Amino acid sequence: MIKPPLPANEAERLAALQRYRILDTPREQEFEDLVTIARAICGTSMGAVTLVDGQRQWFKSLQGLEGEQTPRDEAFCAHAILQPTRLTVVEDALLDERFRGNPSVTADPFIRFYAGAPLLSSDGYALGTLCVFDSRPGQLAGPQAEALQALSRQVARLLEMRGLRRRIDHHQSEHEWYEARLAEYYVQLEQQNLELSEQTRTDPLTGLPNRRALALALAEAIERGTGMPPAVAIVDIDHFKQVNDIHGHNEGDRVLVELAGVLRAQFAGCGMAARYGGEEFVILMPRTPLAQAELQCQYLRQAVAHLPLGLPLTVSIGLASQQPGESAQDMLRRADAALYQAKAQGRDRVVVAG
Repeated sequence: MIKPPLPANEAERLAALQRYRILDTPREQEFEDLVTIARAICGTSMGAVTLVDGQRQWFKSLQGLEGEQTPRDEAFCAHAILQPTRLTVVEDALLDERFRGNPSVTADPFIRFYAGAPLLSSDGYALGTLCVFDSRPGQLAGPQAEALQALSRQVARLLEMRGLRRRIDHHQSEHEWYEARLAEYYVQLEQQNLELSEQTRTDPLTGLPNRRALALALAEAIERGTGMPPAVAIVDIDHFKQVNDIHGHNEGDRVLVELAGVLRAQFAGCGMAARYGGEEFVILMPRTPLAQAELQCQYLRQAVAHLPLGLPLTVSIGLASQQPGESAQDMLRRADAALYQAKAQGRDRVVVAG
């Protein structure tokens, strides 16, 4: 473990932090919301808004574990603030000499993955970070890293707004001007948070809707499916582990992206394709007769087999149409059972659930 050195501008940085008068204040929902979005985008079990004081790291928001503060010498974020304009990513703390002996790594919460985006004051000093972390090694895709940095700017904006509130209280005679500024900040914050929330419904690798977006769309399709129920198909890449083992994970990612392109093209305007997890995708076909849904799945299977990838690729598909009174989860379970039948029967085929 390497203790973080002090920034060259430490005195000025601490003075900037004190101006915000935020240390040891109660938790606030606005900060909690941004940490929640950051965790959802990056797929981690823990996250925080941290502020690095002279001898400690203090948490304005902390999710996934309990605590108020930690010693500065043990803080990942005390390293992150040394590079104010860059995102600090630690994919595996046990392989990083700065952290492998850290008590937070060797004991509870056993941190392995960390990503921290510095929070900059209005005059450019790094006050702390918006960070996400997990007990498993991990990586950040490009869109995830960009979103985390965007969210850190939102946290910094919240800090500025708190300062505006104090000045409003202190200068009542000028309250109309300050309130107008504050309203502008809130409008901007609300709009940007809406855009960031939309990212929590998109798979960062393929750009397809994710499991959360699928659940919402499926519930809506069932509600509107009177007279013509929806159909769902679960698509699984055959022998995908071999693609990763033989050709590498980069090639595996390329296969996923190419398959996502086929799904997006085939079902645009007549349904929705979503990434369900790993090498599995789900196709939602609202108000679609089962025979037509099966035909579309056969077209998809053939299209995948003819993709010019430079390696053989096939998919197995399990298809189910909603039965009267059946829940979304029950329909997905029947489609999943049909998928297992397709695998058992030799793969590269479509099986319709009974």
